[in-house]
Amino acid sequence: MARAVPSATAAIRVMKYLSGQPLPVSASRIAQVMDMPRSSSYHLLAAMADEDFVIHYPDDKTWGIGIAAWEVGHGFAQQEPLARLARIPLARLVDAVGHSAHLVMLSHSDVLYVIEERAPGRPPLVTDVGVRLPAHLTASGRAILATLPPAQIRALYPGKAAFVNRTGKGPQSPIELRRLLSTTRQRGYASEDGEITPGFSSLAAPIRSTAIRASVAVTWDAGRDEPAGDLLAAVLRTAEEISRRLGARR
Repeated sequence: MARAVPSATAAIRVMKYLSGQPLPVSASRIAQVMDMPRSSSYHLLAAMADEDFVIHYPDDKTWGIGIAAWEVGHGFAQQEPLARLARIPLARLVDAVGHSAHLVMLSHSDVLYVIEERAPGRPPLVTDVGVRLPAHLTASGRAILATLPPAQIRALYPGKAAFVNRTGKGPQSPIELRRLLSTTRQRGYASEDGEITPGFSSLAAPIRSTAIRASVAVTWDAGRDEPAGDLLAAVLRTAEEISRRLGARR
């Protein structure tokens, strides 16, 4: 027999459950796992969605973790483990290549900038801590998206309406995105050339972790600066070092 659960406790349990799932989950499954009436689960999820703690994917009739849940945990992420473990490797990367670097996390179909390390004397960028940009247009976002299962990509990008355009470049349909992510997956890194800001290019590599979806990227002024010959190797090394710091094994 299903038992009554206080709303605050139920909301916390739902967020903890969804955050541990690789894919969005149906409301009926959530109700079953939470041992609560199905009608109560729908009311709870709707209330949580109003506050952006969960996201509803109507095409798949599923629910996933929302941006507000990330924001609640952002203070922890800024201290332990991600930002604290990643800041020194990211600073070393900037020193090594002479270009600005950043670390992002995936939030729905956007990337959220968690750390931004600016190289001295380099032009300002649109990226900064807390900024959100479309994941499919950024190298850092593509690096993460390429690690996701196909079902999650379909949920995030169900049709052409899901594709934001900034500069007239970049994938504009699910088919184009799948091709791009296939290439990214095979190479082990992602690239972007003028799709966020005209004249600026980026390279990015994913961070291996079962707990977070994140990546490291370097951005430079393609019209003024030539990327160092070992820039890609430096980005890959930095992503691997952060992965190891987070407990990932080779």
